[in-house]
Amino acid sequence: MPEIAPRSIPASALQHLLDNGYASALAKVFAARGITDSQQLDTSLAGLLPFDNLKNAREMARLLADAIAARKKLLVIADYDADGATACAVAVRGLRSFGAQIDFIVPNRFEYGYGLTPEIVQLAAERKPDILLTVDNGIASVEGVAEANRLGMQVFVTDHHLPGDTLPDAACIVNPNQPGCAFPGKHLAGVGVMFYVLLALRAELRARGAFTERPEPRLAELLDLVALGTVADVVKLDQNNRILIQQGLQRMRAGRACAGINALLRVSRKYPEKASSQDMGFTVGPRLNAAGRLDDMSLGIACLLADDDATATQIAAKLDALNRERRGIEANMQDSALAALEQIDASDNFSLALFDEAWHQGVIGILASRLKDKFHRPVIAFARANDGELKGSGRSISALHLRDALDLVSKRHPSLIRKFGGHAAAAGLSIAEADFVNFAAAFEEIATELLDESDLAQRIETDGTLEHAEMTLDVARLLDEQVWGQGFPAPQFNDNFVVQNQRVVGEKHLKLRLSRHGKPIEAILFGHSEPLPKQIHAVYSLSVNEYNGTQSLQLIIRHWHGKED
Repeated sequence: MPEIAPRSIPASALQHLLDNGYASALAKVFAARGITDSQQLDTSLAGLLPFDNLKNAREMARLLADAIAARKKLLVIADYDADGATACAVAVRGLRSFGAQIDFIVPNRFEYGYGLTPEIVQLAAERKPDILLTVDNGIASVEGVAEANRLGMQVFVTDHHLPGDTLPDAACIVNPNQPGCAFPGKHLAGVGVMFYVLLALRAELRARGAFTERPEPRLAELLDLVALGTVADVVKLDQNNRILIQQGLQRMRAGRACAGINALLRVSRKYPEKASSQDMGFTVGPRLNAAGRLDDMSLGIACLLADDDATATQIAAKLDALNRERRGIEANMQDSALAALEQIDASDNFSLALFDEAWHQGVIGILASRLKDKFHRPVIAFARANDGELKGSGRSISALHLRDALDLVSKRHPSLIRKFGGHAAAAGLSIAEADFVNFAAAFEEIATELLDESDLAQRIETDGTLEHAEMTLDVARLLDEQVWGQGFPAPQFNDNFVVQNQRVVGEKHLKLRLSRHGKPIEAILFGHSEPLPKQIHAVYSLSVNEYNGTQSLQLIIRHWHGKED
């Protein structure tokens, strides 16, 4: 049974927030997340980190300004996930507003794989661009950049992934995680990096007098895209990222989002005026990602670039259908993975590496994430690619830096991993199918060295118990309005409840009426249809339930165990 551990709440931080007018429930949640000063919660654009310390931002701005003046042709090379799609849309919309000649291509993951490969460069060359601009990729594209240089194209790299031992020989690289970059916001998503490049470009063009006879483009109009990509990429939500997201959400709620995001919200049965970070992460993001997972992310980018509601709505409907297909594929893959794990005791392993020849390459990342959550171990799931190759997607627990672990495997077994890259929590790689067993053993060896038994113990952090007066619809609304995500987790609480009534809805969910201290509370437990005991201890979050135009408080049960009478 997982350990349920309430977060500590520093008394001085809590008092400071209360003194500054924060509601008790919200003040406790913020204090438990390390907020010691209300200034850390400032989400105005004035609080955004300046681009001055972002290495090469000014240089790339100068190069882009020169390219625009010379009418050079730019071609964006995008990634096939939501961060890459939004970064591409920000680049295209932003640079066009400055007068650039720009188009984009995005690699089909099933044909070309990830990043600026030599094959993608050759495909791009058919468009005869002068400059290739990577978004959310490129920092590891040593061979691809070399091929572009050979063919006479400049490469500008914007990325946020961790660099390898060798940087590509690009004309300019902007990446907060490259060596020598003093920018403090190391957790920018790819879309955030591209947005910062546009901020630097606007300043450069302003200095050149480009706006003396025409108005400056309003880059704030791109913040809805920045918010979506930042949340969907599950980067750490430091204050800078929270500002970007909050500003983007405010645009959505004010009816100023782009047609594509509005259409994706509507097809998800969400209301733009009530858009939340959870909507971006769990409803809009997955629908956008579905294009890259099952089809071609060009469809998702086209949705984000659409300027009229009719076009955006038509594309969003296709993305919604792809997402339903993705969920079905994922469910089948998860069933087969769990069946395979029944043959072994996962608790005997420090890691899990799994492969099934029937698995879909576009969904293995989601599968790895689900299994990581279930077994609390780093997981890499593999699917068959082309020419005897396996593509792997991994997710890790906080105690193991996944990219660094793969780097160790690569150094100890130089021919085992063909390519890899990623972050602490997520990474991708490719290996030969014949090497799967050897890789699984090598990865387990590294995991065993880097982890101990205590790292594998499941632990659910909560914000403790809610006071009777805090379990209200108003508090649920208040929490809903905030920005939550990786490194700044959405609040969840734990309490004892009596189960007064329960029934199955939608064939696989439990609709519950609970009581605590004699007060009845509606709740729902998703993905569980077996009856609960009379008394439970539950981890839950507050939610606003809407039905027939009426809002009410509903608890979402995240974890439970029975209690004896």
